[in-house]
Amino acid sequence: MKRPLIGVVPIWDETKDSFWMLPGYLDGIEAASGIPVTLPLTGDSSVVRQLAETVDGILFTGGHDIAPALYGQEKAGECGYIHPPRDKTERLLFAEALRLDMPVFGICRGLQMFNALLGGDLYQDLPSQKDSQIRHKQQPPYDHPVHKVQVLPGTPLHELLGESSLSVNSCHHQGICTLAPGLVAMAHATDGLTEAIYLPGKAFVWAVQWHPEYSLKDPASRALFRAFVAACEKRLS
Repeated sequence: MKRPLIGVVPIWDETKDSFWMLPGYLDGIEAASGIPVTLPLTGDSSVVRQLAETVDGILFTGGHDIAPALYGQEKAGECGYIHPPRDKTERLLFAEALRLDMPVFGICRGLQMFNALLGGDLYQDLPSQKDSQIRHKQQPPYDHPVHKVQVLPGTPLHELLGESSLSVNSCHHQGICTLAPGLVAMAHATDGLTEAIYLPGKAFVWAVQWHPEYSLKDPASRALFRAFVAACEKRLS
């Protein structure tokens, strides 16, 4: 059977003025019977439209902080490096994906980007803006879980995993503050931070705050990639 072609947003390296890719993103897609292809960073809307019409799904990866202007804020001192070309590429890609009702899966920054683009906002720096005992930004190795999330009953994530509690890794200093209209939370950390979301009424718009690409030996991580690729496969039928 023909495998779905899945575009993967690259990660920017400002020190080398280049983009790069973590193998786990590609490995997770390929293990779930998809074909991953790394996309370019471009602000050309016609190029983005053609790319979106070529692939069967898009994975929005982790990476640098999102420009606060995307969610109506000034940049605070604790906000890290931002890369406007990537922000613009993802804004265009996400709009095209929604237009085409194409499956999209967001990881870490991807979850934050979905929320920002749909009208929510973010904590620019969790340690200084949210009182929490959770260590949201762990040290390597990143395949080890460092805190638990509560998976909400009645959500697609709960249906997929059949679990009410999940141990996850965590490597971020930003996160959802106000959830965007239309988005529904699927999991929360014990400090209340939103850790997974979806957009009802669409083929597949899911995102998680943790990093399943680092923990592909974990059944829940593999299940997330399988669910995403399975949604992409439906576009081939």
